[in-house]
Amino acid sequence: MLKVRSIAFIGGGNMAEAILRGLVREGMDTGICVAEINTGRREQLAVQFPNVRVVADAAEAARCGEVVILATKPQQAAGVLELLAPHITQKQLVISIMAGIPTEKIEAGLADGCRVIRTMPNTPALIGAGASAVCSGRNTTAADMDLALRIFALVGSAVPVEEKLMDAVTGLSGSGPAYVFTFIEALADAGVKNGLSREIAAQLAAQTVLGAARMVVETGEHPTLLKEKVTSPGGTTIAALQVLENGCFRGVVMEAVEAACLRSKELAGK
Repeated sequence: MLKVRSIAFIGGGNMAEAILRGLVREGMDTGICVAEINTGRREQLAVQFPNVRVVADAAEAARCGEVVILATKPQQAAGVLELLAPHITQKQLVISIMAGIPTEKIEAGLADGCRVIRTMPNTPALIGAGASAVCSGRNTTAADMDLALRIFALVGSAVPVEEKLMDAVTGLSGSGPAYVFTFIEALADAGVKNGLSREIAAQLAAQTVLGAARMVVETGEHPTLLKEKVTSPGGTTIAALQVLENGCFRGVVMEAVEAACLRSKELAGK
């Protein structure tokens, strides 16, 4: 059980909903307040989470939480911080999931000494299978970090990183689901090309990626060792792997991650 009595969300979008679901699964179905400006979305959240208080006023929500989770779009960061600054104190922990907004900028927009943590979750958090990186601001404590890691572990796995590595996290796990979806699509297309129906090819491709990922996570073995167990001398797999090597598959993936990392830095003005 989380050692926190109240949590406020500023923004009620998909990622906020994912975290909400994790909190409710954990048994924290009271003490939560969500501020959402969109009327239709407020009504939807109120129906989905009947024990959660849903309001339109962000300042009202912020005053209610020991933890305040900033879940608005990055473009709204300046306006949200200006609105919240008079209502957030050093006694509260602020956790931001606004992509690309450094803790230093959030701290500068709030009262002196405010405790800020920055996170980068990814979209599989929506089904409880996310990968989140968490970094601390200058005023946060070890207990603050532990709490943030526990919150994001409710929607998948969560790891601590240094803030200077958050652009790398964005390129790897933040954008990573899109690379995997593209790979699954390519596998399925290959199955269709070789005679499988679209439905069966897509099911086999997705389950293959899911199963392989679970083997890496659950066995703890290095991907190279797991790959070798599939690769028989002179067999079908080694023939396919040679094609991937000839096409610089691993190099292209590495370049893709680096391109996303560099773009993250550009968007942050670095």
